[in-house]
Amino acid sequence: MTSPSILIANRGEIAIRIARACADLGLRSVAVHPADDARSLHVLRADAAQLLPGRGAAAYLDVAQIVAAAQATGCGAVHPGYGFLSESDALADACTAAGMVFIGPSSEVLRLFGDKARARRAAAEQDVPVLAGTAGAVDIAGAQAFFASLNGGGMLLKAIAGGGGRGMRVVQRAEDIAEAHARASAEALSAFGRGELYCEELIADARHIEIQVLGDGSGEVTQFGERECSLQRRHQKIVEIAPS
Repeated sequence: MTSPSILIANRGEIAIRIARACADLGLRSVAVHPADDARSLHVLRADAAQLLPGRGAAAYLDVAQIVAAAQATGCGAVHPGYGFLSESDALADACTAAGMVFIGPSSEVLRLFGDKARARRAAAEQDVPVLAGTAGAVDIAGAQAFFASLNGGGMLLKAIAGGGGRGMRVVQRAEDIAEAHARASAEALSAFGRGELYCEELIADARHIEIQVLGDGSGEVTQFGERECSLQRRHQKIVEIAPS
């Protein structure tokens, strides 16, 4: 009997970890890659590989060709890893339409939490404290207006979509806003396919504490306790410590 196949819609370290987990579970793993990633380690560590049209990060952000790759290789599920399409409700919906499992949250949850401005509003509606921030995406003028409202405090420009510390810039001076906005937007567009940014008040000495939650789709939900993620480089976690 052929083992169930999982398409790994990512590259690098996370794709290697997913391939290793598949092997431990007796599942067949399929990597994807554009031509310029053909010799990457994640391709060699999977059981099979499928070429994607295009080059670079953009190839991993095309929902239609990710689903087509999964169908072409007989995969019954798609694992997005983190970054790229991991918070894409469009990919979750496309997998469901194609009769495949999207290994991740439902498209409804992704639509809410994949848009950080919407997630902030949802938290506020549940009386969860949130920092001062803009209600949605802002252009440079909107970022300047928000910065001025802080009366001397700093702010963060943050990508509306995606996560993992990409598309973020600290702004401490009004004259830096235009360049920071351009750089953060370009990074967000490259990483997530969306360049919109919102603003949030900067808390310079905050600790980053997470609680990770896992559900199996049947209604059973568990959590893994709190963990300390404050040791970061460029807003990306280096070490996680549990308990904090």
